Amino acid sequence: MLLIHPPVAKPSEPPAGIARLAGALQSHGLPCRVLDANLEGLLWLMEQPSLASDTWTRRAVKGRAGHLAALRDLQTYRSPDRYGRAVRDLNRLLAVAGKEKGATVGLADYQQVHLLPVSSADLLRAAEEPERNPFHPWFSRRLPEVLEGVRVVGLSLNYLSQAVSTFALIGFIRQRYPGLTMVLGGGLVTSWMQRPGWQNPFGGLVDHLVAGPGEEPLFALLGATAKPRQPALPAYDLLPLDDYLSPGLILPYSAASGCWWNRCSFCPERAEGNPYRPVPASQALTELRTLADRYRPSLIHLLDNAVSPLLLRGLADTPPGAPWYGFARIDANLADPDFCRALKRSGCVMLKLGLESGDQGVLDRLHKGIDLGTAARVLENLRLAGIAVYGYLLFGTPAEAEEDARRTLEFVVRHREAITFLNLAVFNMPAFGDEAVEHGTEPFYGGDLPLYTGFRHPRGWGRREVRRFLDREFTRHPAVTAILRRDPPLFTSNHAPFFAGR
Repeated sequence: MLLIHPPVAKPSEPPAGIARLAGALQSHGLPCRVLDANLEGLLWLMEQPSLASDTWTRRAVKGRAGHLAALRDLQTYRSPDRYGRAVRDLNRLLAVAGKEKGATVGLADYQQVHLLPVSSADLLRAAEEPERNPFHPWFSRRLPEVLEGVRVVGLSLNYLSQAVSTFALIGFIRQRYPGLTMVLGGGLVTSWMQRPGWQNPFGGLVDHLVAGPGEEPLFALLGATAKPRQPALPAYDLLPLDDYLSPGLILPYSAASGCWWNRCSFCPERAEGNPYRPVPASQALTELRTLADRYRPSLIHLLDNAVSPLLLRGLADTPPGAPWYGFARIDANLADPDFCRALKRSGCVMLKLGLESGDQGVLDRLHKGIDLGTAARVLENLRLAGIAVYGYLLFGTPAEAEEDARRTLEFVVRHREAITFLNLAVFNMPAFGDEAVEHGTEPFYGGDLPLYTGFRHPRGWGRREVRRFLDREFTRHPAVTAILRRDPPLFTSNHAPFFAGR
């Protein structure tokens, strides 16, 4: 079996999904190969621009090798200007290389003219004409090298930015190797399949679609039975660990799917009915330590929607053996300064916190379970402990009006010394949540596979008004500007921990 991670996703760390599946297959004696087509394809595409007419592209071509080396060198992260120049120049090379095919390619995104990732018709068109894809010259050469002896191909489609290229890959394989069995899974596929009234539009192209964890469906497809045994570790050693664009290996690890809180209004997890499935905390701690000893990562990335309180306490008591970061909820645990100091001693360098709003009424109406007084203590405790905070704010929910957003600005300004980085998002209504019906929906964008829908804001605080407020008021406050300026361009939270201690 061949497992493929398709372009485009941030090439800063190995893909956790196919590494986990590969480990499970190997533990049952099922041979498999893995291909990070995202990393390999992006590195190949960067090499394509050679004759450049503009000064920026000529500079990027000249500095290409140095920029790649710089992103793999921790010293670069002590110079934000040098880091920013490397990232932007490499992104420029991708943009220039994709232009001929009508594609806008970047280190973190992909768009192609006349091909919507939320349209099944457009995705089928991408499969019918794979030569239109800018990665086609690369995968038409690379895939024959890795498909020899393979009878099943699995692709992991997690993000909209991967969708068009995923189907181009599928189309190429179908044309050249019609006898292979094609399996498509991943987070985005799971979201599509959990839509009410789902009907598979890809039946003539893909043999099997998989929602949720893929181990058991793959075992069944390969004629094996899942055996009760010690859980298998992800097989990261099958991937080119030295080639990712980070200073040392970032090791991703998922200790749970779904969210342990699972009460917030307008939550995509609730809208899709995703259950909370945690790995037992003792098992997660053992696996993390084993992986850290085996791979010696420079950083562990916990992928959970929110690390559970039980696992956080376990990490404080049993350090994983490498610096780590991940999402956590603002709660009483983090309001304890001693606990925050224990997290720091365990290797925690940054926590991502979904505050969403600095107005208590908005938080209550969204059922966030966050008290602003507690949030203030948490921020100060983390600051004193030396743990960076990557704060997430959400504007334009039905629970918020413009005056509430101004109170969020006031909260950020008050706590500017404790907020290291900020992510500002404009609210999208999950297309199939209960709340979408309550607030009235309207088309958000074309296509038959949307995850979000437009809505009529009950207080007229629509997307246009929200963006105007963010552009003209929120981001122009000097305190906010200083925080936003620290955010690593394009890689954002994936590289932020390397800047956290600067």
